[in-house]
Amino acid sequence: MGGEAQLYRPKKGLCAHHKEGFMLHFVSVHLKEVFEQGTNFKWPRPACCPRCNHYKVWGHGFVSRLFDSFASTFLIKRFRCPDCGCVITCRPSTHFSRIQADKTVVRHSLSNRLTIGRWSEGISSSRQRHWLFNLQRKAKARLSDVWRQGLMAAYDRLLELGYVPVSRSI
Repeated sequence: MGGEAQLYRPKKGLCAHHKEGFMLHFVSVHLKEVFEQGTNFKWPRPACCPRCNHYKVWGHGFVSRLFDSFASTFLIKRFRCPDCGCVITCRPSTHFSRIQADKTVVRHSLSNRLTIGRWSEGISSSRQRHWLFNLQRKAKARLSDVWRQGLMAAYDRLLELGYVPVSRSI
């Protein structure tokens, strides 16, 4: 049930206890179980701090997050390193950071648009345009203008390189 951790730098204006930054701890969970059990769900604790490798992390409460297909928010577990102060937030491995939709839904939506010219039903077209625009921008920036293997190949390549293909950041 382990996962990979990814470091994010805090934005300006965050409170002092976030000055050290925070990390996401991607874990394999079933969202339905998390939703049904709420704070009683047993989140896998990171073995050590992914930033400084301190041997122990403490529970640091919960934060609410919204995911597609659920009407209300989830309470997602957070941990904190007593040594470096890093806050580690759990995240389902089925989702990209900062994206509410499942990875497979995002990929299927983009594939639909690029192969048959239609957006997927049930997802707002503005959100899907956002994903496509960001994929085009990131492919151009990271894979160069000469990338001619197509946007879906670019999507897969960006994933291999460790990028979220549809995020706004370059």
